[in-house]
Amino acid sequence: MLTKINNIYFSGINGIGMSGLAKILASDGFNVAGSDLERKPVTKDMEDMGIKVYIGQVEENVKDKGIDLFVYSTAIKETNPEYKYIVDNNIKKIKRGELLAEIMNRFDGIAVAGTHGKTTTSSMMSVALLEKEPFIVVGGIIPEIQSNSQIGNSEYFIAEADESDNSFLYIKPKYSVVTNIEADHLDHHGTFENIKKSFEQFIDSTERIAVLCKDTVEKVGLDIKNKNVVWYSLKDETADIYAKNIRVENGITSYEVVKNGEELGTFSLSVPGNHNVSNSLPVIYFAHEFNCNMKKVKERILKFKGANRRYQVIYDNNLRIIDDYAHHPTEVKVTINAAHNTEKGKVTVIFQPHRYSRTKFFFDDFVKSLKEADDLILLPIYAASEDNTYGVSSESLAEKIGGNVRVQTQEEIKNIIKNDKNSKNTYVFMGAGSVSKIAHEIANDLKEM
Repeated sequence: MLTKINNIYFSGINGIGMSGLAKILASDGFNVAGSDLERKPVTKDMEDMGIKVYIGQVEENVKDKGIDLFVYSTAIKETNPEYKYIVDNNIKKIKRGELLAEIMNRFDGIAVAGTHGKTTTSSMMSVALLEKEPFIVVGGIIPEIQSNSQIGNSEYFIAEADESDNSFLYIKPKYSVVTNIEADHLDHHGTFENIKKSFEQFIDSTERIAVLCKDTVEKVGLDIKNKNVVWYSLKDETADIYAKNIRVENGITSYEVVKNGEELGTFSLSVPGNHNVSNSLPVIYFAHEFNCNMKKVKERILKFKGANRRYQVIYDNNLRIIDDYAHHPTEVKVTINAAHNTEKGKVTVIFQPHRYSRTKFFFDDFVKSLKEADDLILLPIYAASEDNTYGVSSESLAEKIGGNVRVQTQEEIKNIIKNDKNSKNTYVFMGAGSVSKIAHEIANDLKEM
């Protein structure tokens, strides 16, 4: 695919997955350019590498530029002027997921999939296996490498496998991880049965070892033909690798790990929640399989602070502000529970529902999950280019939840936090839309004060 290719253009280049591939290809000598609707922190990183980034998407960005390959994300519509020009002029185009697979399938790829946890798991995997000098493309900024990607120097390639549009089916990984399987992205898949079939295909396409969570994946009832399956668990000691004696002390979670009957010793995590203990098990499994220095692996896992936007502490002075990507009911619930087990004072959740379709599909589940919060503020639903044909709103969600739940603006939330003199309170901003930007603006205002 990449033979006789020189000029590569990424439409939607600031996307976390797109930018990672763009940086890898630029480092490999390709002439890379791209566009997006607004600047992001990753934009400067790419510009510093010599990548031309256009802000705004118009035909002039691609017209007569000698583009050999046009890479686009699922967010790019057929009406997009760049896309239309590419189609009208018969220029080769490829989806981001296909390009990732094209590159990754040449390596000993470790593809991490799942409805939740894949960014944290793939990021922790990247940190734990740093001594193997892997190629990395994940869905969040990893503080240890200050990037969402890394140019490797080995046969290993660690990446997230995205099930949202089935692009993970292009990947034929040597190794895979599936953290869990739940209903999501039903606007694309239609039914949960279709999602299950996609994961079955992904697992069966894994050439060597597929590592699956026994606590979540097994109960879904998949028809798996792959015989090279390894199970991990927090609850079942018949699993191939499991954690036991989980305890929390001074914000650190410690536990023992047993792999195929062998005691691997005590591991500790700084990131909160039993879900992160679960996320660590496939990481530990592969680190041990690949003969990594396990003493260093334990040190790296303990120091691992999570990928950006995964329970990321962005302000910690008198009160705490947490930024988290949770936007599915299950993610919301585990994040709230992690906050309750970690934070000392009252936990206020500021949640921005993402997409009218997701809010409608999971309305009752969101109600149950959000009721777990000590205090709850909702922002208006982030549309993500959808029209509200579903008859839902944050107000209707607040009414169903009841209690002291209210829908407020960014300015109102900012004033509440600024006027909070209680040194123990925590504000957890959750969602996949603009809520992160709001959280950072408030945190920066507090720092200036």
